[in-house]
This record gives sequence, structure tokens and C-alpha cells, in this order.
Amino acid sequence: MAVGRIALVFFEVVILSGLILITRCADYHDVFVAGNIYFSDADCYSRMTRVRLCAAHPGLIIRHHDFENYPNGTTPHTTAPLDYLILGLSILLKPFSAHAVNLAGALISPFFGLASGWFLWWWSRMMKFRYRWTMLILFAISPILVHGTELGRPDHQSLLMLLVTIGICGEWSFQSKQSTGWSVLAASAWGFALWVSTYEPLLLLVLLVVISLAQDRRLLFTKTRRPGWIVFLTILAIALAIERRLPSLSIFRSTELFKNWSQTIGELHFVSLRDPIWFHWTGYLIVVAPILIWLGYRRQNFGAADGRVLPIFVAGLLIATFGLTIWQARWGYFFISIFVVALPALLESTKSRTAVWFAFTLSVLPVLRDLDQRFWPNETTLAGQLERRNESVQLRELAILIRSTEIRPFLAPWWLSPEIAYWSEQPGVAGSSHESLDGIIDSARFFVADKPRDTREILDRRKVFWVFAYDSDRVTTNSAALLGLSRFPQQPLSQTIDRAPSQAPLFLVFSGQNATAKLFRVVNKR
Repeated sequence: MAVGRIALVFFEVVILSGLILITRCADYHDVFVAGNIYFSDADCYSRMTRVRLCAAHPGLIIRHHDFENYPNGTTPHTTAPLDYLILGLSILLKPFSAHAVNLAGALISPFFGLASGWFLWWWSRMMKFRYRWTMLILFAISPILVHGTELGRPDHQSLLMLLVTIGICGEWSFQSKQSTGWSVLAASAWGFALWVSTYEPLLLLVLLVVISLAQDRRLLFTKTRRPGWIVFLTILAIALAIERRLPSLSIFRSTELFKNWSQTIGELHFVSLRDPIWFHWTGYLIVVAPILIWLGYRRQNFGAADGRVLPIFVAGLLIATFGLTIWQARWGYFFISIFVVALPALLESTKSRTAVWFAFTLSVLPVLRDLDQRFWPNETTLAGQLERRNESVQLRELAILIRSTEIRPFLAPWWLSPEIAYWSEQPGVAGSSHESLDGIIDSARFFVADKPRDTREILDRRKVFWVFAYDSDRVTTNSAALLGLSRFPQQPLSQTIDRAPSQAPLFLVFSGQNATAKLFRVVNKR
């Protein structure tokens, strides 16, 4: 009997782990290219620049970025935990790779995805959910959860998804069992989540507390809750002592330039109710979820002693994050995480296992179609992937050329700057974060300018030594959109240095090129 149970546990864990890793590592051909490791977006390169600095100076807590918005730099919202988790993983990988830091950056998010899956497997067994595998399967294959924890994406959202999931599940179990252990687990997860970011976790925690107070204020102040509060406050105190700064609210800017910039960031986009992406994320179950929640309310099951019944705070968070996802797509990571956690309880009242699994199988068809396109892309998608892969390789080759023991800043299109900064180990004028907006604006003005005097002023003020020219159509269009220009000069600088480098202003000396970009050195000639 015991042997059979152990074999079943082993089989379940292996199947779940395989599903999680297969879906999250489908982009391996874009990450491991020609013996090097590349990351999925600009923010990832910024994170890895932080990790490289920590590796060079163990114990360093980075509170200021000198490698973006040069020479002013930025005060980032990013914090130390993910830096040192990546660095810690790199130490474990050193015996297996000569590029352990890069490899750790590539693997860290799939590791968090795997940890989330293992936790949900263990927690759902503890809760004895009848339909626990609907949760585990959807967690493993939902495209947005896959994207948040995919290979080559060392982003703090993957860590937040893990911590928020543990926090919600721990609170659910605490409310059903009033256990000190669950209280401490939930409090630890929320404490570390707030250390990582005070945006999404803070709002989710506030909503949780408000709903719990409205439901039964004694839940927050019971004797078994006190150790959790102590742990929570201790983690926050440690975070403040280490980071030595209060959270920044600079993300809530309302300037026209910030709005223009935010429209270029996919995660800040509005998600329409009619957008089919909802079905790609959750399947058709999202349509019946409100009905199941309402039926639970009508039957007065919310807040019942049975831990398998959906708690009212989870229903509240699910509804709130759905609305927030409509506002900003970045909330989708948390909405789907909560949806996945709630799914077994929503299906619990259905007695027919056959009906549930038949309905679940049909409902995830849009999710499976998305996965099919991910694993077997069409020719157009494949050509785009190949082009981006080649661009990354060629941009790295050009960036390496400007490495130096001296500080020689560069100016490049903002979405390429973090990648160039990482490979060149030189600071850039622009960056990918909202804290770098001043540098982003200057880089945009530089590329759309048609008067050498204006471009020279930007180069002098920013102390630029190198300039990277990229596809002029894309650079000009993006720069004009960022600056809110309805029209731009007939012959902007971006077009000159991209298509006719010999006609560049005298202070820009053509110094190198490949199929992706061109490199210019700034000299004192006027």
C-alpha cells in the first residue's frame, strides 16, 4: 500500500514537472544561440546587469543605476532579493557552465514556475480537492503563466507570482484551520512579496485585509495569527534596513510623455472584454466562472468551515484582479494565478467527474491552440523569430566592440539600450524603465532631429562617446510617437546615419556595422 502511494506521488510529480518545464522552455532556441545566452526583453538585461554587479561585489545592494539615463542615472524600484536568488543559483551552476551567471538568469523563472507547481500540488493534496488536476494542468499550460515564468526571462514577476500564490493559499488554509503554521507561511510570503515589489502585492494584500475585516475582523487578530504578524513585520523591517529607501510611486506619473511611453509597453495596455486573449489564458471556463461564484454565494458557502469551499476573499481578489487586468495587462499574471487556485473549489459542487473533465477538456481548446502555435509556429512567426534571434546575436557582436576599461557612454534606441549596456559593460543614455524616461526622451529627440546643432547639444550634455544606428523606419516612428509628433522632418538623423552613414554630421565618425546596426564614434569636430 505504502509503495503504491509513493509510486503514485512520484508519477504525479514527474508528470506535472514535465508539463511545466516543457511549456516554459519551448523558447530555448531563442535563448541558447551560437554558444551564448540571450534574454527575452529589455528589462531582463537590466536585471542581469544588476546581478553582474552583485557578482563582482558580493553583498552590494544596488540603490542607484549608473548604467541607464547616463550621466544622471536612476533610482530604481527593483530590489535585492531576485538579484541574489539569481546569483545564488549561479554559484550552484558554476561546476556545469562557464557562463553560470547568464545560465542562472535564463533558468531562474522556470525554477520559480516549477516551485509554484510543486507547492500547488502539495497544497491541493492537503486540501483534498476533488478536481485538483484541473488547477495543476491549467497552471502548467496557461500561456500567460508560461510567459511569466519562461526560460530566459529573469523578471521579478515570476518571483511575485510564486509568493502571491503561496500567500493566498496559505491564507485560505489558515481561515479554514486557524493554524499557526499557515499563518506564518502566508505572512512570510506576503512579507517577501512586498520586499520584491510594493505595487501589485501591496494592492492585493490591502484588498485581502479589507475583505477579511468586512467578513470577520477577528480573523486578523486571533491568537494563532500573532506569530504571522510578527514574521511579517520582521521581514518588512529587514527589507527597510537592507534597501535603506522607501518605495517609489514614480510609476503613477500623468505627463503626456509618460502616457506616450506607456503605450509602447504591452503590459500597460488595456485589455478589452471582447479580446479573445481571455480564452487563450483560461479557456472557456472564464465564461462560467461568474455563474459558479454566484451559485456558491446563493448557497451561502462562502466562509464555510469546509476548506474546499471558495473563501470570500479569494472571490473578491479574483473579481478585483479581473478588473485590474482590463485596465493594465500586467495584472493578468495575478488574475490567472488566482483563477487557477480557485478553479477546484468552483468545480467542487459538481458531483459528476465525467461531466467536469469533459467540460474542462473542451474549455482548454483555445489554450491548447496557443500552445500548438508556440511549439509549431507558422512560417511567418518562424521567420520573425529567426530575425529577432539574428538581431540579438549581431547586436551583441557590435556591443562587444565598445568594451573598455574607461567609461564611454553610448546612445541607442531605448528598447535596445539595456541589451547593449549588458554586453558592452558601458552606460547608456536611455533605458527600458519609467525611471529612465528623461534619457528615453533625449534619445528620441536625437534620432528625429534634423539640425546638427540640436543633436550635438544632446551628445554633449549626456557625455556620449558612441552612437548606435538601427532600422531608421522603426526608430523614427517610435521616437515620433513617444514625443507626440504628428509629423517629423523629411530627413531625420536616424535615417541619415542608417542609410547614408557617409553623410552623417562631422562629429559622428563611422566605426563599424553589421546587418542589424551601425556604430559611430563621437568626436569634437563641429
